[in-house]
Amino acid sequence: MLCGKHGFPRQWAMEQQLKVGEFFGAEDFVEVSQAHIMCDTESLGEAGIEHLEFLASHSPKHRKVAIASVTDPRGIDLQSYAELKQPEDFADRERRAANALAAMGILLTNTCINYQSVSPPVFGEHLAFGDTGSTIYANSVFGARSNFEGGPAALSAALTGRVPRYGYHLDEHRQPTHAFWLDFRPVSLAEWGALGAHIGKTTRTYWNTPLLLNVDKSPTSDELKHFGAALASYGSAPLFHIDGITPETLGTAMSDLPCANTPIEINRSHIDQLFASADGTLKVDVVVFAAPQLSMFEISDIVELIDGRTLHDDTQLVIATSPEIKSACDRFGLTDKLRSSGAMLLGGVCFYQMYAKELAQSNDWNTLVSNSAKLVNIISGYGYQPYLATTKQCIKSALTGRL
Repeated sequence: MLCGKHGFPRQWAMEQQLKVGEFFGAEDFVEVSQAHIMCDTESLGEAGIEHLEFLASHSPKHRKVAIASVTDPRGIDLQSYAELKQPEDFADRERRAANALAAMGILLTNTCINYQSVSPPVFGEHLAFGDTGSTIYANSVFGARSNFEGGPAALSAALTGRVPRYGYHLDEHRQPTHAFWLDFRPVSLAEWGALGAHIGKTTRTYWNTPLLLNVDKSPTSDELKHFGAALASYGSAPLFHIDGITPETLGTAMSDLPCANTPIEINRSHIDQLFASADGTLKVDVVVFAAPQLSMFEISDIVELIDGRTLHDDTQLVIATSPEIKSACDRFGLTDKLRSSGAMLLGGVCFYQMYAKELAQSNDWNTLVSNSAKLVNIISGYGYQPYLATTKQCIKSALTGRL
């Protein structure tokens, strides 16, 4: 591959991977079975799109990816962008990038919850996952092995079928470094996200791996999804352990680890400070359920909470999910119920990857409410004033226009 025998795209990929491997001191490569590629057009920019088009211009033999490869959420829902006042040139960029990716044999799954809706990995499987939420879930809940692979790195892995063996592909980096004792039970997705945010802010760096103790029963898939996504956003760790629940703690005496001797206690007051505090008079411009994309169960709960009512005239409700789950919602009538209330159900996108600053300007949005701690952490950088609230509080805000 390096000498160009298998075409330029693989030669470019191998050169890029060698630089990464040398930087991290990797001794060799490890074969991977899946690649999950972050490639939203806002991040790609014109230069990135042109690079994809150049790689896709080579012969099918040389440009085709070597392993199962899927995409992270896109920047535009081509069925809804006009309603969101997104310009045609944004949509054109999306079409160009999508055509190039498809020409390379990459499946346009357009989701950050590929582990819920496409192909969940298995214990010990080596991966090249890009999205922080999907990577931390794969590592922690399934016991698979991946570093955070940025767009070029994941695309390179797709072309070569391997990644440099460093970081979380190695046993020594998967051991807990910080232990946390939980003295309460989170009761909502937002609370699980706030818990992840608190731990992420405490552990901070990529190489610090948290261990959560005293969790009395297994969280649901959606609870773990929000917990991991927030932890990776407020910190940067791609792995967590929950004693007796996540697979790498099973059959292991976690109490014997040095970090478990002096666990950091977490009580409800630590996460309460992350939630919105408002007296009911704060005008809400947009309520967003995204980052991570929603499961079928989350969308069904939202429909039930709206209960046939109509949203406030001055408040928009935006929900992002995967194309597969969006199709299922269409089939089950959930999409029509949301549409009749005034809400928007978008497929294949995630809010902060949708040119969020331009969205705010076009739609005159400033105050944003969400049950996603990850989104609240990110979105202020795009000019929003965000507030974290429970799902019920979010729906109440959408119905009344106030927080």
